[in-house]
Order: sequence, then C-alpha cells, then structure tokens
Amino acid sequence: GSFYLFWFQDHCYYHGSVKGIQGSSVVISTCAGLRGMITVNNSVSYMIAPLANQTHSQEHAVFNAQSLKLPVGTCQRCILIGSLFQFVKHGRDLEMTRTKLLEAANFVDKYYKSLNIRVALIWLEIWNDQDKIPVTNNPYSTLGAFLAWRRKQLPQLPNDNAQLVTGVPFQGTIIGLAPLKAMCSEYQSGGVNSDHSNSAVGIAATMAHEMGHNFGMSHDSPGCCLSQPEDGGCIMAAATGDPFPRVFNPCNQKELKRYLSSGGGKCLFNPPNTRVMYGGQRCGNGYLEEGEEEFHCFLSHLLPRSECAHGVCCHECKLKSPGVMCRPPSGSCDLPEYCDGKSESCPANFYLGDGSSCEDGSAYCYTGICLTLQQQCLSLWGKDGRPAPDLCFTEVNKAGDTYGNCGSFMGTYRKCTERNAKCGKIQCLSAASKPLESNAVAIDTNIRYGQQKILCRGTHVYQRGQGNEDQSDTLDPGLVQTGTKCGENAICFEGECRNASFMQAEECSSKCHGHGLCNNNHNCHCNSGWAPPFCETSGSGGSLDSGPVIAHST
Repeated sequence: GSFYLFWFQDHCYYHGSVKGIQGSSVVISTCAGLRGMITVNNSVSYMIAPLANQTHSQEHAVFNAQSLKLPVGTCQRCILIGSLFQFVKHGRDLEMTRTKLLEAANFVDKYYKSLNIRVALIWLEIWNDQDKIPVTNNPYSTLGAFLAWRRKQLPQLPNDNAQLVTGVPFQGTIIGLAPLKAMCSEYQSGGVNSDHSNSAVGIAATMAHEMGHNFGMSHDSPGCCLSQPEDGGCIMAAATGDPFPRVFNPCNQKELKRYLSSGGGKCLFNPPNTRVMYGGQRCGNGYLEEGEEEFHCFLSHLLPRSECAHGVCCHECKLKSPGVMCRPPSGSCDLPEYCDGKSESCPANFYLGDGSSCEDGSAYCYTGICLTLQQQCLSLWGKDGRPAPDLCFTEVNKAGDTYGNCGSFMGTYRKCTERNAKCGKIQCLSAASKPLESNAVAIDTNIRYGQQKILCRGTHVYQRGQGNEDQSDTLDPGLVQTGTKCGENAICFEGECRNASFMQAEECSSKCHGHGLCNNNHNCHCNSGWAPPFCETSGSGGSLDSGPVIAHST
C-alpha cells in the first residue's frame, strides 16, 4: 500500500479580524482562491468559497454561515490522518483532500486560540491506497485501532495528540469519539472523526469537540452556552446541528482549568519544534522561531556581551548557570527541569512514565497525574467524598446496567467481573445530597457490610442533548478513571483491571539500577547522587532530558 506525506513551504492559511470591528475574526485560506469564514459577531458570520470549478478565477460565492447545514450528531503538537475512504470521498483527488484537512486544522487552531491554546499541526498523512488500521462504521473499534497505531508511531513521530478523519459514516448518531481527560497520554490522546459535511468547518467543529474531551471538557450543561442555536451554539454541545458551532464557553474554560490544575496536559508546556511544523517556518505565525526576535530581544542584542534576550533561563541578558531549576515539579508524578547553560529556554516538561508508583505505592501515575479513588470521589462529591468499601464496587457493578457497569459498547453495558469491579462505576461515601455536576444524579445502593449497612453512592451523568444516551462520544465520567490502581500490581485501563506490567514502567526503570525511575520519554531520571543515563555512576541526578542538576542560588 502507499500513502502520502506532505511537506510544503508555501503558506496560505491565515487568522485575522475585520478591520474596525472589535471581537470579529477571520479564518481564511488563499491556496486555491479564497475559502474560509468571516465572523462579524456572535450572530453574523459569512462563508466564502470559489464557485464550482472556478478555484483559480476571481469568481467566489459569499453566503451566510447560518445557511450551511450539518446533520445532527453527537495539538498541542497535533498529527492529522486522512483515511482511505476520506480520499475516495473526495474523488481520489489528493490535493482536494489535503486542502480540506488543512482548512479544518486552521479552523481548529483558531477555535482553541480563545482558550490560550495553539494547535500546531506537525504532520499530515493521507492513506490513499489502503488504511493502516481497520476503519469501519464502528467508532469504538476504529478508535481502539487508531490509538494503538498512534502509540507504535510515537518513537518516530512524537506528538501530543492525533486525530483521524474518515469518510466512513459511524453507526447511530455518533460522528466522533474520544477518551476523556487523555491529553498527552501515550495510550489515549486522540480521537476519530467522521467527515459529515462538504465544508471544512463541519469536520473542524467535530475535531475541536473530540479534542475538547481529551482536554477534560464534558458536554455543556444547561446555562453554559451563551451562543444561541441559530448562531451555531457551542463546540462542546452534546449534539451539533445547523449552523456549525464555533465557540467555547466559560464552563469549558472552567473544566479546562480544573484539568490542567490537577496535573493534566503536561505536554502543553513543550512548544512545538518549529522546524518540523507543517507548512514550515514563517514570520507572523505566533511562534518565536530561529532567526526571529521580539522587539525587546532585538534591543538587548544590540548590547555588547549579551547572551540572550528572553526565556526563563535568561537573566539580565545572560544565560543562567547550568543546574538552575526552571520548572519545579507540579505534583508527585512530575519531574523538575533545569537550565542547561546553553539555551535561554527551559527543557521540555517531563514526568514519571505511566504506571509508575506514587502515594507510597497506593496509586499509579498516568499522564503525569497520581490518580487515586480518593481524589475522584472528592471531585464528584465535594469535600467529604471518599471511596466506598470494595464490596460496593463488586455488588453494584456486577449488574451490567446503566447504573452499574464496566463501560458500554454500542449501547450494550458490560457486567463487571469480580476482578474488574473496581474499574467500573466509581462508588463513594458522602453525606452530600447530590453530586457536584449539574447534570449528574446520585445512584444509591444499600448493602450490608459486616454488622452495618453501607450507602454506596454512584454517579450517573446525563448526556444532555443526545438523542440516544447510550451512544455517547466519550467514556462515562462516572467510571473509575483509566490509570487508577485496582489491586496489587494492577491498573484500570478502559474498564478492565489489567496487570500493571503492560505499561512497562517497572521494566523500563529496571535499567536505572535502583537509583531512579523512568520518565515519559523512557529515560532514567536519576536520584540525587547518581548520574544519567543509567544511574550507575556517581553524579548530581536528573536525566538526559531534564538538564544537569547542579545546586545554584540563582
């Protein structure tokens, strides 16, 4: 089979605003005529596109964005993959397929700018002969296969998130699927999207939505979206209709902040390598690149003996000494980084590898977060939330119904085996009247525990606006999170209690000679007194990735 990778230097994708109109925005492509969206305000938007078969002429159509119809349905460094059927859907026209995907990526980047996040496309690949994974109308199996494929590519193609776009319509009302709170995960950071519209803005809305789930955003609750349905509504609405959504809302911002504050999304600290960004380096793209200077940087470089101008490892135009900490750890699963004495920038953010032990062995690290049942119960129930006895998990989750299960597959709930019970619906103890989430209700079950009765408290989150509640586009937020410890040397992974060895944390750390642990780049982070790369000789600690650890006061 064959596939096409695209590298190009001609830049023709832009963001901007309408001159003189505050709050307006423009997302436009000039690659083959003018194509894009002009937003005047929350209620007025226009689409512009070349007339059919007139891509290189001056004739264009301009029409209200509200007239564009979409069906009802449910990076950071990002890579974008177009499946074979996406290629076939566009008449096996490689340029047409590429252009649509690039336009969609441009829209997604624009949407996330409002959240102070840039989505930098570093790779575009179109499978034009045969798919590299089974792409079917089953979104769950397609997602599983795609995420497994992504993980295999990570050593050669480092990325924070991957999105698959396919022309295959998914079963039911689902048009996209993605894991919740999985941004930066080696195993789960990505999504699959069915291209349901002739316009790039349609698939862009779906990709932005599924990526939002990766960022920890759930579907909008009543009162969250300030944009009216006739104006497109909001990106994280449970269902999209006509016209297309194009905005996030304060509830999304709050959920994103909560996710990042809890330690999620650690890879977002790492700016993209602008030398490999799709489209090449260019002035004005919002990234400081090699050979470019900010104005104050330019002034500082006019000074004699100046070594640097900006960055956390630059102080008064001089590079900080090697070993000065530039990014302290943000939690028990995070690792510190240090200036290397050569660069004005702090090294990329690194953390303990998935499956590393934390909380004195009572929990595991996953995507840089120490995941505990205690913390999950607190987030669901408030300050007195705490895990229920194991018997609650076993009794409730063996039912295999809406309120007690180990996840679902195409509307069918899975009964939990005794081994998997602690990876199903989370069971807590709390005196609160209801869960914190506005669209969540308590599922209470009384069981006898020794000589007393215990009130096991589960959570059911309603997927508002979804025609078929059993066909959600993300995992149930009332389930125990992937990465949570479920037994001795056992970890939850998508509703199953698996042997923690499959994450290979211990296997990787065994090369550190008992004096360090592996980071998420599979390199040893050595304890103080031992030197990388394998912590077998004396040294100051740290890793090949973190910079040298040398004590300095400034």
